[in-house]
Amino acid sequence: MTAQVLAAHVEGHLAAARGMAALIPVVEAAADLLIETFARGGTLYTMGNGGSAADAQHLTGELIGHYKRDRRPLPTVTLTTDATVMTCIANDYAYEDVFARQVQALAGPGDVVAAFTTSGNSPNVVGALKTARSKGAVTVLFGGKDGGAAAEHADHLLLAPSSETPRIQEIHTLMLHMISDKVDAWAAS
Repeated sequence: MTAQVLAAHVEGHLAAARGMAALIPVVEAAADLLIETFARGGTLYTMGNGGSAADAQHLTGELIGHYKRDRRPLPTVTLTTDATVMTCIANDYAYEDVFARQVQALAGPGDVVAAFTTSGNSPNVVGALKTARSKGAVTVLFGGKDGGAAAEHADHLLLAPSSETPRIQEIHTLMLHMISDKVDAWAAS
């Protein structure tokens, strides 16, 4: 890989990060939503595929563990972490149902269901957001570009200002850190 290609990665990242300035109010609103949810005893459910699954787990880790402050753990569940449930649903139903079936069983009014997806078009993510809404949960989409098909089923859109998968994932990490920081400060107070 040439230095020019590596420099293009840096420039793409910087451009996407600069685009985040306009999204600060949206990210802050998502953090406020989680604070309200945890304050009234609700749970956050997260999900994604591949690198987006890792982002979903990252957010859960920050909220159950801690971000910067010693504080109480917050009720958060990542729907990709139970291999038995995932493979059971995929085998007995379809992979498209692995998240929706869990949301159907676990989420309800007062909960938040957050999906991470770079394309916004993963059928299992779209179906889970649709199911979450039907169960009365609030839906959050960490996406990119225009949010794809998943945007139609999201109450809150956190769309990275990029159309490139690596840049979208990098901005998702920035967003989840921003959210974690505000929620962490609230939970520690």
